[in-house]
Amino acid sequence: MLVIGAFVLVALNAGQGNQGSLLTVVVATKDLQPRLPIDATGLQLKQVPFAADPKVYFTRIQDVQGMVPLVTIGNGQVITSNDIAQPSQALGSQSEYLPIPAGYVALTIPTSEQQGVAGYIQPDDYIAVIATVPGTKEASLTIYTNLHVIKVGAQASSSGNASSLTVVVTECQAEIINWFLTYASLKYTLESFHDYLKSSSPTPDPQCPSVSAAGGVTLQTIQKDYPSLF
Repeated sequence: MLVIGAFVLVALNAGQGNQGSLLTVVVATKDLQPRLPIDATGLQLKQVPFAADPKVYFTRIQDVQGMVPLVTIGNGQVITSNDIAQPSQALGSQSEYLPIPAGYVALTIPTSEQQGVAGYIQPDDYIAVIATVPGTKEASLTIYTNLHVIKVGAQASSSGNASSLTVVVTECQAEIINWFLTYASLKYTLESFHDYLKSSSPTPDPQCPSVSAAGGVTLQTIQKDYPSLF
């Protein structure tokens, strides 16, 4: 659809006149940085001299809003199709920043049909995590609730179920989840949207305010924090 729109814009641009005439196009009103979605407040329409070149310009602010710059776009610069991409199409170092609050990290955890609520978990959902530790007690316990899902991994073509979930956690939580993934098993439950519609961006956790606050996890740490599992 973006390619089709580009050709349409080329035709519109060409039809608005020849060398010396003016075009009304979208320009930046402030410096727009790569990987940050473009907000409408950073855009305006402006008339510029027509240029007979192959560049594709935009004539509506809504066509640029939400796109991701591939390069730094300077204040007052005319925005062209070579400068921006859809968030889902931006690749590599130009990809959109993940929505990770300050003091938190993104962690990808494996999932499947039975482990991950039959594929019903979607981005912006919130999940709880249940750990089961093998041994003489064979105990299960909900170790975390309200983990924000920000990405869902590639889906298998046959089942339609995702292979992974990317969640927002503290670095300390990431270490604990990694321990359970290595030495136990995890399952996820999908929380009701009625319970998290009022959720706001979390503030840094005072128990683990930054990545450097994580101190490592051992069996003794898990036994101390989750005694009912042992």
